[in-house]
Amino acid sequence: MKGDAGLLVPDLLARRAQEQPESPALVVAEVGTLTFGAWDRRSGAVANALIERGLADGQRVGLVFDERDWIDLAVAWCGVMRAGCVAVPLSARLAPAEVRHALTDCSVSAVLHGPGIDPPDGGAWRATVTELESEGPVNRRDVALAPKALAQIIYTSGTTGKAKGVGATHANLAHGLSADPKRRSLLHSRHFLHAFPIGSNAGQTMLVNSLGARPAALTMPRFTPARFARLIESYRVGTVFVVPAMAIELLNAGVHERHDLSSVRLLGSTAASLPPAVAAGMAKAFPKATIVNYYTSTEAAPAQTVMIVDPTRPASVGRPHSGGDLKIVGPDGRPAKTGEQGEVWLRSPVGTRSYYRDRGLSETVFRDGWVRMGDVGYLDADGYLYLVDRESDVIKSGAHKVSTLQVEAALYEHPSVAEAAVVGVPHPVLGRVTAAAVVTRSPVSLADLRTFLMDRLARHELPSRLLFVSELPKNHLGKVVKSRLLDMLRPDAT
Repeated sequence: MKGDAGLLVPDLLARRAQEQPESPALVVAEVGTLTFGAWDRRSGAVANALIERGLADGQRVGLVFDERDWIDLAVAWCGVMRAGCVAVPLSARLAPAEVRHALTDCSVSAVLHGPGIDPPDGGAWRATVTELESEGPVNRRDVALAPKALAQIIYTSGTTGKAKGVGATHANLAHGLSADPKRRSLLHSRHFLHAFPIGSNAGQTMLVNSLGARPAALTMPRFTPARFARLIESYRVGTVFVVPAMAIELLNAGVHERHDLSSVRLLGSTAASLPPAVAAGMAKAFPKATIVNYYTSTEAAPAQTVMIVDPTRPASVGRPHSGGDLKIVGPDGRPAKTGEQGEVWLRSPVGTRSYYRDRGLSETVFRDGWVRMGDVGYLDADGYLYLVDRESDVIKSGAHKVSTLQVEAALYEHPSVAEAAVVGVPHPVLGRVTAAAVVTRSPVSLADLRTFLMDRLARHELPSRLLFVSELPKNHLGKVVKSRLLDMLRPDAT
């Protein structure tokens, strides 16, 4: 869906505030509700205070909030953009060193934070949203925003090293937004529910959705399967967004056996592909919902592929959506043939993102509107994308290349396996071999699990080591941290 030409995030907020001042835009369970009118008014006060304090166009403002503070975060996020500054949203639940790295890396001039939070300042002044709102009347002093100007910096999840700042322009954030009520998304819902962390690309997408979709955004201070299911039931939620880790937790907790989830018509999964067995389980748990897989990245957004889960293509993540494009690049740099594996590239329909202050890395990842996804995949004859693995996770074992995603998918087919993650560990002859950490929901022996896998995997794909663990090491978005997993599974680990 193409957005209205020239319409930016603050513009859409102002229009919705004028049309629907008392309608809820954002609901935080057990905390409060933000209407469009209050959102517009409060963000205007924040913008005015930032300008009065001398912040200039393009200066970075850190936004450090707990997930209970989604309302204040939304106010600060729009207020910073209205002032012509650059928003740098960060969850207060990150390690202090991670927050400090982000604030220092992009040289923030100010830090806005939630009540009770004491973020590192790095020489910048700090204030709460309430303090800025109290500094005087709002004189509507919005800055004229350039669509190609930087609006936001998101720090990647950092599963393989220090997080990198990814900059998005105003045009990039506003892609697909429309002021026309008939063109708003999710028209079947009164509320859409998510529990993504502040500062993640998925979380920021939900903020944009709260402006461009018909329903109100509904979220919660902390995800648990039971609370999530209760919100679906009590609000009769029509649309639900999860990451695969949340989907797995919902299934493992069996919430569909205790709660009425029949109101859900659309369940979208993002951040990583759903293992086929998990997708099938979600289809049973949400029998009236269309299950959709979204494939994108912090760097590639808003480019994405979309796939309605299809039993005939259970492993596909779909085809390009909303004007984006996709190609597979072979080792020689040429487009790969149908069925041939290569590097996945996505092309954004508008304003490509870039790494903040890292021109060398940007030139490697971003090329002429295309984004190298860091994944290996292939296209079938109908143009559907299949992911083989992260390029860095493919295990080169002797003469073979092993997909960790394929091994994980086989593990998830066992009824006793609740969660699984696979990495390559050193081997004196083969270079690397597969190893798997498994969380079980019911008793199973290592021997039985190995026998189960022998029918589903080739010999070179079988895990050389299987380890039962109580939980997998994950970051705040639920992604498995492979470096920590390697430490657990290396041959000399106890």
